[in-house]
Amino acid sequence: MPSFRQIHYFLTVADLGGFTQAAATLFIAQSALSRQISQLEDELGFELFDREPRGVRLTPAGAIYRDRVMTIPRTLAAAAEEGLQLSRGEAGVLRLLHSSTIPAASLMSVLNRFMVACPKARIDLDRASSEQQVSLVANGNADIGIIRLPVLRRDSSVRFVELGAERLWVAVPDAHPLAKQDSISIASLEHEQFVSAVYRERGGLARVVTDLCLKRGFVPGAAQIVSPKTSMLSLVAANKGVAIVPERMTTLGSQGIVYVPLSDKDAQSTCALVVPLKPRLLVKTFADILIQDTQHSFAESSDNR
Repeated sequence: MPSFRQIHYFLTVADLGGFTQAAATLFIAQSALSRQISQLEDELGFELFDREPRGVRLTPAGAIYRDRVMTIPRTLAAAAEEGLQLSRGEAGVLRLLHSSTIPAASLMSVLNRFMVACPKARIDLDRASSEQQVSLVANGNADIGIIRLPVLRRDSSVRFVELGAERLWVAVPDAHPLAKQDSISIASLEHEQFVSAVYRERGGLARVVTDLCLKRGFVPGAAQIVSPKTSMLSLVAANKGVAIVPERMTTLGSQGIVYVPLSDKDAQSTCALVVPLKPRLLVKTFADILIQDTQHSFAESSDNR
């Protein structure tokens, strides 16, 4: 098998048309260069050059060989560069999951900053429940997840990084009497029908909402149609009931919906990252950017209160 050095020497001689010029360019003795080319020809079983008094000329076989191997140096250089970028966490594919209560639109500023920091990287963005994300990251089927606590499923191969508490709001139909309020207490929702899923057997927002209502002495009433996904907002707009949602979902704004903040101090929900115990550099870069963005957002929110 010809060595890369021999191929490099051959291409230099072919480009410059002679051993003298090529030897000077390669900083080796002409005799050593001639010996390397002769060894290459012996290994290939055919002559690459016709030796002439004023230089060399590619044989027909040599011309074909040059056409086939001339991209090898560029390919190897590109592979080395890509490998270096990957080792530095600047390239590769980031398999990112997010909960439905953490809309992709609310992540755009973070995604944009990440793409600036890692222009060679690509993001594979998908949605999954908080419980599913734990398993997917633990099994290596995803690199990082953005979940809403609490989660009932734990795994020793992942860790959770809390991102801070987020205020909860109530989504009500725009013709609803509560739509005119500046704020609403959870207790005032006792007789409302909730289009958001009501579960204590699962984690995430559904568990938070149910626990908040139980703390006030009532079980949230389920509407005839319920959904644990962002489609709950369509149900609110269709006047099928109300839903308690995190603040970042209020940016989804739908016609026919009014968002009113909850006045209760404990009406909050916490997001978190799910990351492997030994994350890739690409994962660490994204996590750092998201954490910084979250800290900045909460600082601004605190200043505005």
